[in-house]
Amino acid sequence: MSKDDSRMWGGRFSEPTDEFVQAFTASVGFDQRLAQADIEGSVAHATMLERIGVLDAGELQAIRQGLEQIRAEIESGNFEWSVALEDVHMNIEARLTALIGDAGKKLHTGRSRNDQVATDIRLYLRAQIGLCRQGIRAFQRGLLDLAEREVHSILPGFTHLQVAQPVSFGHHMLAWFEMLERDHGRLGDCARRMNQMPLGSAALAGTSYRLDREYTAELLGFDLPCRNSIDAVSDRDFVIEFCAAAAICMTHLSRMAEELVLWSSAQFDFVRLPDRYCTGSSIMPQKKNPDVAELVRGKAGRATGHLVNLLVLMKAQPLSYNKDNQEDKEPLFDTLDTLIGSLRAFADMVPALEVNREKMYQAAQQGYATATDLADYLVEKGAAFRDAHEAVGNAVAFAIDQGKDLGACKLKELRQFDQRIEDDVFDVLALEGSLNARSITGGTAPAQVLIQIKAGREMIAD
Repeated sequence: MSKDDSRMWGGRFSEPTDEFVQAFTASVGFDQRLAQADIEGSVAHATMLERIGVLDAGELQAIRQGLEQIRAEIESGNFEWSVALEDVHMNIEARLTALIGDAGKKLHTGRSRNDQVATDIRLYLRAQIGLCRQGIRAFQRGLLDLAEREVHSILPGFTHLQVAQPVSFGHHMLAWFEMLERDHGRLGDCARRMNQMPLGSAALAGTSYRLDREYTAELLGFDLPCRNSIDAVSDRDFVIEFCAAAAICMTHLSRMAEELVLWSSAQFDFVRLPDRYCTGSSIMPQKKNPDVAELVRGKAGRATGHLVNLLVLMKAQPLSYNKDNQEDKEPLFDTLDTLIGSLRAFADMVPALEVNREKMYQAAQQGYATATDLADYLVEKGAAFRDAHEAVGNAVAFAIDQGKDLGACKLKELRQFDQRIEDDVFDVLALEGSLNARSITGGTAPAQVLIQIKAGREMIAD
C-alpha cells in the first residue's frame, strides 16, 4: 500500500491513516484560530535560526515573505485548509514549503509541534486577555458614570432578598465595580504568570541545536523562556487559570444579570432596560423580555462547565505531552468568546438603564428599612445594643400590627418601647437620614459614594 504523501511525519508508517481517524484526530477545524500567533512565532523562530547560523539571510527573507503571504491569504479567506494536514501548524508549514521550497523545510529545525502549540496558545491568549481586560474597563467606566448620575437615588438594599437597609443606587453600582476590579486583577495575574516561552523545549527534552531561546523570547515579548522543557510542553494550567478567572467574572456578571432581571420586572419596576437589548413575545404583545441579561446569566454556567472540562482533561495525564491536550482549545475559545461578548453587552446596556427613582424610594419605605437606624439611635442615647435591638423588634411588631412604617408612627407610640426616644428620632427614621448617617469609608452616604467614584476613576485611568 502506498504511503500518504500529504503527511509530514509519515516516514515510519507502512499504510495511510484511516480516513475516519484522520478526521477524528484533526484539529484544524478549530485551531486555525491560532494562525496569526503561529506565524508570529515562526517569524521569531526563523529570525533566531538565522542569528545562530542555521538559516542564511536569503532563506530568512524567503521565509518571512512566504509567511506574510500566508497571513494575507488567511486574512482574505483565500487560504485552503486541509484536514489531511491535521492542524494549523502543518497547514502553514506545507503552504510555506510550496511557496518557497527547501527553505520552508528548514523552519521546523529545533522545534516540535509540542512546544510550537504551547507557544501559540500563550501568544493568542495573552492578546485575548488584553481584550477581556479592556472590556472590563469599558464596563467599569459606564458603571462609574451611572453611579455618579444616581448617587442620590435611594434603593432598598437587600439581604436574603428581604428589604434590609436603604442604600444609594450609586453605591450598589460601585459594588459591581469592585467585583470587576478583582476580575481585572485576576486576569492580569494570569497573563503575567503565563508570560514564559515554551519554544525551544521541542518535543519534551529540549534540543541539541544551540538555540538562543532568550533572544526568541525577547522577540515575542515573553519575560523569559520556560525553565523546564517537560513542564513547558505538557501543562495547560495557564489555560485552566484563565478559565477559572473567566468563570469567576461570568459569575459576577450573572449576579448582576439576575438583579437586572428582577429589577426590570413589573413587580419591582426599579429600572427599564434599553429596548435594543430586549425582545418581545410571539404571542403576548405586551412583553419586553430581558433576553440579554438572561443569556449572560445562562452563559455563566457554560463558562463554569468549560473550567470543569479542562480540570478533568488534565487531572490524569502523565508527563509530558499527550494528545488529550488537543481538547484544551475549544473550551478556551468558547470561554473567551463568551466573556468578551458578555462584557461588551453589559458595557453598553447597563449605563443606559433608566432608573425609576420614585418606585425604588417607595420600595425602600417598605420592610422597615430604618429599623437598624432606630437601634443605633437608642445606643447613642445610652442603651445597650441588645436592649435596643429588642426594643426596636417590639416596635416593628407593633408597626406591622398597625399596618404602617416606623416613620409613620407617632412619638407617643414609639416611646412605649423606650422612653429615651424623642422628637429627633424622625430624622433618623427618614430614608435620607439613614443614608447620610453612613458616612464612613466604604459607606453608602452620597458624600462617600462620590469619593469612591473619584477613586474609581483614578484607579482605571490607565
